[in-house]
Amino acid sequence: MPPAARARPPSRRSTTRDLDASAIRWLLGKDQPGVRYRTLTELLGRPESDPDVREAKEEILGHGWAAEILAARDASGGWGDGKSPYHPKYTSTNWKMLVLSDLGVTKTEPRVREACEYWMNGQAAKGDRLGGLGAGAPHYCASANMARALIRFGYADDGRVRRTLEWLTEIAAPKGGWSCFGSGRNLDSWEALSAFAAYPRSKWTAAMASSVEKAAEFYLERELHRQGDPYAPWFRFHYPVHYYYDLLVGLDFMTRLGYGNEPRLQFALDHLRSRRRRDGRWNLDAVHPDVEGGMAEWFAKHPRDRPTSYALEKVGRPSKMVSLTALRVLSTVDGPTAPPRSGR
Repeated sequence: MPPAARARPPSRRSTTRDLDASAIRWLLGKDQPGVRYRTLTELLGRPESDPDVREAKEEILGHGWAAEILAARDASGGWGDGKSPYHPKYTSTNWKMLVLSDLGVTKTEPRVREACEYWMNGQAAKGDRLGGLGAGAPHYCASANMARALIRFGYADDGRVRRTLEWLTEIAAPKGGWSCFGSGRNLDSWEALSAFAAYPRSKWTAAMASSVEKAAEFYLERELHRQGDPYAPWFRFHYPVHYYYDLLVGLDFMTRLGYGNEPRLQFALDHLRSRRRRDGRWNLDAVHPDVEGGMAEWFAKHPRDRPTSYALEKVGRPSKMVSLTALRVLSTVDGPTAPPRSGR
């Protein structure tokens, strides 16, 4: 069982504020303009009209992870072998689009818009919804992940996205939460809450609000981690997360949904703080598939079905994507992060 996480007190030389400033300086580096853009807007509260924000946004398509991913599109308009947007895992279109949606690009860029339409057409589902794996009924994880990403790309008003969100509300468990592959409601089925966290609150229906409230309570009752025997991968931080859950994933969508002041998040927040490095950053702990128990045994028996790992950063090293999410969570809980003292 993982030990109870404890927040490491700041040393005499390094206060929490100093750690934040050090990490933000690193995130503001121009090597990854997508991270820089999100740091400026999400952590420092800069408006879209700010010169630094405009500059970072323009550079996203010039160099860095988003530019590299877009440059690798194949003749089909997506990524992979062109036979399926979803396969092979985790190197085909579905997975690259989920990553792109985290890097600040939108459908205003023609290549992004073309890729979005290719993705939506390739994973269309019955009822003019999204997340079909073979033009059939929507698949819960695929549908919710697509909805979240497409909202970030600028498709919040698209009818297909709206109908997908309505369907997610319809299939929610009466007592709150969702189930993937008929497994029963569980912490691993987090994707719908993340989709609603991205969807503008002004567009929610009463049914959506009720589903989110009940599902959030399901997670809070379990303090984001209590479900059966402790599961070690939940205590490690990952990127990309695909359809996997960990404590940072839970903290991300719960704080985005407005539950940052909930006392029942304390265990997860203590764990997050305890994993912070002395330089203020967080490591990439593992890359998916990071699984144990029955799933690990299944992959061992079916090696051809094991997904191909995909990562932007190196395991065991400081991660800009993990650190950005961690700081956003803590800024929501503890208050806005102060900008570094030196420069822009």
